[in-house]
Amino acid sequence: MDNIYLFMLIAIAVLAVFDIIVGVSNDAINFLNSAIGSKALSMRTIMIVASLGIFIGAVFSSGMMEVARKGIFIPAQFEFGEIMLIFMAVMITDILLLDFFNTLGLPTSTTVSIVFNLLGAAVVMSIIKINAPDSSETLADIGKYINTETALTIISGILLSVFIAFTVGAVVQWVSRLVFTFNFEKKIKNFGILFAGVALTAITYFIFLKGLKGTPYYSDLKSLIEGNEIFIIIGGFAFWTLFSFVFEKLVKKTALLVVIAIGTFGLALAFSGNDLVNFIGVPMAAYHTYEAWIAGGMDIEMPMTALNKKVPAEPLLLFIAGAIMVLTLWFSKKAKTVAETELSLSRQGDTHEKFEPNALSRAVVKFSSSMSKYFGAILPQSVQQKIDSRFDKSQAIALTKDQSIDAPAFDLIRASVNLMVAGVLIAIATSLKLPLSTTYVTFMVAMGTSLADRAWGAESAVYRVAGVLNVIAGWFGTAIGAFVAAGSVVFLINWNQEVMIPILLLVTAFLLYRNYKSHKESSSKVIEEDSLKETGSSSVQGVIHESANNISSVVKRGNRIYSNAIKGLAKQDLGLLKKNKKQITKLSQEVDSLRDNIFYFIKNLDETSLRASSFYINILGYLQDMTQSLEYISKASHKHINNNHKKLKFSQIRELKEVDDALELLFNDTKNAFDSRSFEQIGAIIDRKKEMFDLVTSKIVKQVARTRTEESSPKNTTLYFSLLLETKDLLSATMNLLEEYHNSHDSSVEPATIPDSNE
Repeated sequence: MDNIYLFMLIAIAVLAVFDIIVGVSNDAINFLNSAIGSKALSMRTIMIVASLGIFIGAVFSSGMMEVARKGIFIPAQFEFGEIMLIFMAVMITDILLLDFFNTLGLPTSTTVSIVFNLLGAAVVMSIIKINAPDSSETLADIGKYINTETALTIISGILLSVFIAFTVGAVVQWVSRLVFTFNFEKKIKNFGILFAGVALTAITYFIFLKGLKGTPYYSDLKSLIEGNEIFIIIGGFAFWTLFSFVFEKLVKKTALLVVIAIGTFGLALAFSGNDLVNFIGVPMAAYHTYEAWIAGGMDIEMPMTALNKKVPAEPLLLFIAGAIMVLTLWFSKKAKTVAETELSLSRQGDTHEKFEPNALSRAVVKFSSSMSKYFGAILPQSVQQKIDSRFDKSQAIALTKDQSIDAPAFDLIRASVNLMVAGVLIAIATSLKLPLSTTYVTFMVAMGTSLADRAWGAESAVYRVAGVLNVIAGWFGTAIGAFVAAGSVVFLINWNQEVMIPILLLVTAFLLYRNYKSHKESSSKVIEEDSLKETGSSSVQGVIHESANNISSVVKRGNRIYSNAIKGLAKQDLGLLKKNKKQITKLSQEVDSLRDNIFYFIKNLDETSLRASSFYINILGYLQDMTQSLEYISKASHKHINNNHKKLKFSQIRELKEVDDALELLFNDTKNAFDSRSFEQIGAIIDRKKEMFDLVTSKIVKQVARTRTEESSPKNTTLYFSLLLETKDLLSATMNLLEEYHNSHDSSVEPATIPDSNE
């Protein structure tokens, strides 16, 4: 190529657009979740407020751009060509890393990603220079190339922010809840205006005033701010308290709505001011590098001392970047996926937990419980009771896990604290020009307030802690992955620029497209027609009719699973058996989910409908027995073929097919009875019980005879007996379910069929 570096600059500019898109998709969690979780404002209002904050913050963000230019490495020690290779490698790896985490729905740090990308690429390029044939340096001289002091300050600031954010969030939320309690409606009338005044003053001072320190516009306001801080705070508190009072009188709504709106705006502004460097800092540095190279006579070996100078950001580029960020916020579906993770971990009520507990999460919960008991023993009993009364949630309505998803994840108090604490911490760091991770801060503040609010109770703690540990592990994975990936990419590009750059760009485009398609498919999945649904009725008749759909679904899917197991054994089709295992696992999970909601079902019953709960519990027990039998049959069949054991004999396959045909007829008749609500047909199906059991028993007797005379495979014999015995269990569970339905339906309609005595 005539000018490979111009091509690289154009590629970096294009990559910058995609980096903004994947970066905002990840970081939208930072400023949206508190407002979304509380459901205090409409989604449209939240998006408009956040968009304004992002756009304005982008314009005020130029002071942070120096981090990408000289915060990690020393530009004067690198030549123009080397610097361009570093920037190219950083942009490629940063996009792929962030998009990978977005697709998984895990919030990671764009700041950590860019810092460790720069560090990894700069370290590898330094090693390449040190190992050059004409170099007399050793690895001990790598400190000449890396700005170790600044890099360590940034990294330690990021890690320290995790601890500080969690602690401050927990303390502020604990004090706030102690004052307002969960039944805060009465308290908010007396103290809400003062609370709003404090929160809005903190947000205003730290975000709008302290945050200005990181911008080139601060010099114009410096004389008005410095030395007058105490007056600004007092004046701000008086103004916001009065404003909150007027707002409540005029609108007849709590001033906490104003806190959430302005907090969302301020946090979006702080995010944009702090994190825009992560997306366009490298491209802007690359642009200034290219400019200096052109002005210096286009010498590839030219030392890049020009990057040591402070260069103002281009207002037009900031404007374009802000516009792209706003558009991404409105149209990115991945942003919603990432947001769901934090909301599920901070939700006040029970929900469908996204993470499974592990040994570490169990150990953490056990240790925390022990420490809580220890400190509880120190406090006087009266003090403990007083504190516990402030955290009483007994008046809350019991919601099912599905209902809790549609309900607010937490109340206005916690949403306000989340926004206030996170915004203040980010603004302080921005004013000190420390690019801390906004993701880490907002996530850990949310986790700290959740812990203080006792959202992590005995029912959910191991799941929530496991989720937090997974996210934190992902953060370390981001750092290690960014360092290794960027170093590897810069090595490949340095090896052969003309070949590797186009290949890496094509690979990047392919991976982005593949992740986009994968996420689109997974997020657009609709609830299947045969999925099981919770019952909301409180009468026996209501539960009978609402549960009929679930019975029909289990019978239909169970029939297919049983037939596929027999078919897979007959044809030795491992693919079909593997798919069958997934289907029964999904069905078992749905039945387990229904059983998990029994508590909420019973809690919402009135005293006259308790018989419905007994019926419902029995039905779910029989459904679980059916799925357990099907699960064993499916897994045993898959294991047999997967281990390459001898094929079942033709006579065995024929007999299993006879049983399958009889079961298919039974299940089809059962499904039709439940679909048409013709419950009187159930009696006729139950009458075939002995016939079905006799059929299976006869096959067992035949296999016993074969085993004594001709059977030579222990594995085949074991599998065959297991399938037939488990089929008997499946039949027993099915017949028990039908008898429960038949008896309950007859008794529930009996009073209506008694003739009137006057007739």
